[in-house]
Amino acid sequence: MAHRRLPLASLLAVILLLTACKRDEPAQPGGLPEGVFDSLARTLPSNRPAVTFIEVAQQSGLTFVHSRGERSSVLPEDMGSGAAWGDYDNDGYPDLYLVNQIGPLAELARPAADAPGNKLYRNQGDGTFVDVTAAAGVGHRGFGMGAFWGDYDNDGCLDLYVTNYGKSLLYHNNCDGTFTDVADRAGVANNRWATGAVWFDYNRDGWLDLYVCNYVEFDLASLPGDRASRQYGVNVPFTLNPASFAAQSNRLYRNQGDGTFRDVTRRAGVADAQGRSLVVTFADFDLDGWPDLYVGNDISANSFFRNLGNGRFADLSASTATEEYRGTMGIAVGDFDDDGDMDFFLTHWLAQANALYQNLYNDLGEGRATSLFFADAADMVGIGSVSMNDVSWGTAFVDYDNDGRRDLIVITGNTLEEAANRKLLQPQKPRLFWNQGEAGFFDLAPVSGPALSRAWNGRGLAAADYDNDGDVDFLVTTNRGPVLLLRNQGGNRNHWFKLRLRGVESNRQGIGTKVWITAGELQLYQEVGTGGSYLSQSFSELQVGLGTREAIDRLELLWPSGVRQVFENLPADRLLEVVESGPDAGLKPLAIHARR
Repeated sequence: MAHRRLPLASLLAVILLLTACKRDEPAQPGGLPEGVFDSLARTLPSNRPAVTFIEVAQQSGLTFVHSRGERSSVLPEDMGSGAAWGDYDNDGYPDLYLVNQIGPLAELARPAADAPGNKLYRNQGDGTFVDVTAAAGVGHRGFGMGAFWGDYDNDGCLDLYVTNYGKSLLYHNNCDGTFTDVADRAGVANNRWATGAVWFDYNRDGWLDLYVCNYVEFDLASLPGDRASRQYGVNVPFTLNPASFAAQSNRLYRNQGDGTFRDVTRRAGVADAQGRSLVVTFADFDLDGWPDLYVGNDISANSFFRNLGNGRFADLSASTATEEYRGTMGIAVGDFDDDGDMDFFLTHWLAQANALYQNLYNDLGEGRATSLFFADAADMVGIGSVSMNDVSWGTAFVDYDNDGRRDLIVITGNTLEEAANRKLLQPQKPRLFWNQGEAGFFDLAPVSGPALSRAWNGRGLAAADYDNDGDVDFLVTTNRGPVLLLRNQGGNRNHWFKLRLRGVESNRQGIGTKVWITAGELQLYQEVGTGGSYLSQSFSELQVGLGTREAIDRLELLWPSGVRQVFENLPADRLLEVVESGPDAGLKPLAIHARR
């Protein structure tokens, strides 16, 4: 397997950077002294891709605006909300669910008549969307956080889990354009401050299970009077500091295959009771066939749970060197170094630098579980210290220029208040890190169109090729602002390949399926359904870039059931469906045509 191995980050360099950050200079609007990180910038490569992004939300019919009224400086108001792509009507185009908050938290018990709610937008296949919220019955009005599509009953229609500050929702897809909330009946209402969640089949029984992150104990009615507090050396209001509140335990719900779930958190050993959890992801990090869990926490140590294959997990946070204690908001999972195992990227709060955990399993392990180990390579590839001024949230590994290498999109937005107006938060500019292989990553956001040069109060990020033109587009949610739809212009100049799965013995979506692609010297490895972002979910369709290569030499799939399929000599620029087993088993092309 062709791959590259990067040296470990220099401890001395990190110490010097942290020392520089602690100078007694007045804080600037970014939260750190100006000029500290200017020298970290690198000259942009001359062969950078000619790809730009244009903002098309309004003209596409996405008129969504997050929240309303005046901000009241309490934690739940500043944290949300997210978005999720999913083809709920099975017409071949990803539809969009957007989560909202009614306004000031104090109005939660009695929302105003004009309080906004969640929205479902149906993709019309011509570049536009139509609001079908009322007809679908999914317009909940509350204090929403995240959204996550998953076909939990294997009926071929995507269902939707929505996390809230308060009771969460499970919308069962009735396969007729309508949904029914069955959270109580199914046993997944949670009734805590839920944030991130993930659908995955941890016991490989063919049914999707659900892991739900819970954040902190926050009761507006019992808050003490305002008091001073500090967060990483910065003065913040007590009501905005997560360290002021006790953590809540997370929950793992096992799908019983009859429309209900059983809480198996304690038996599985994945409660993460001390973690203020915001995001979770899964992947088979040790390549033993069982999906492992990684939980990102805020002001708490992160947790790595290795799946033992017997319904239980082992906490390997310390031994894998991933038990970091920073403010983790987002996760992106992908084999960025093309060595055949899954790595992951973490977004962090101000002055903490983002992290890129490089999986050393294939180099050190060779099949031995005891050698599972990660190293933070963020500084070595140019995406670590450059983010020290950022408060980073939603993220994803995506090959936006289809050159065959995984790039990174990172959404930012400060949680510190404007000095002149404490009712406003400080906006920040996003980052688009282009992967140039051995040379590392370069932030091309400033040269990739005006949409990526703007400062936003960004939160969620969800990626999808919503117009089915062969390149990946981005949906960005902002806190107390409009949604942004960033259309990719030029990413499809290179060749690409897309894959949709239909499980039969495995879960219907094929979540957890391993995929190996060989095209000339290009060798890629992916796992279907892994992700993370922040309160958001990218489209589960697998998409890879092929560069100038016009065909795939070999496509290999290993389903969670153990079924293995191999296909050869497949033309590029195609959307294909793979059926796992049965009379329709195999691969077939899917023709997608825009409706007019």
